[in-house]
Amino acid sequence: MFIKSCCFLGAVWMAVRVRPLKYLLGWLIAGTKGGVTRAKIIETLRENPQNANQLANLLEMDYRTIRHHLKILQKNRLITSAGNGYGITYFLSVELEENYGLFEEILNKLWKKQKRKKKK
Repeated sequence: MFIKSCCFLGAVWMAVRVRPLKYLLGWLIAGTKGGVTRAKIIETLRENPQNANQLANLLEMDYRTIRHHLKILQKNRLITSAGNGYGITYFLSVELEENYGLFEEILNKLWKKQKRKKKK
């Protein structure tokens, strides 16, 4: 009985956490002007943790722009970091890694939306 209750409560807790994450990702990726840049950063960090300079070089973007988006992603707990100074390395948060499918779902909708705009 206790094990079943714990499993049920765990599933409920996970459902409660996923919904706000879905809204947060929707807003940060599809609902704001810098969403495409943040999506590129998330995709890159999933492949390999990077520091801001490495991200700027890989994505061929301005270092300050990358730092701005990293701050937003970190403030919203979608990424985490280790180290200090210029060597700070950024990683996806555990929660984003566990729910990466939500990010991909939102990203696919964003790409479809952009393709429709280009056709018009």
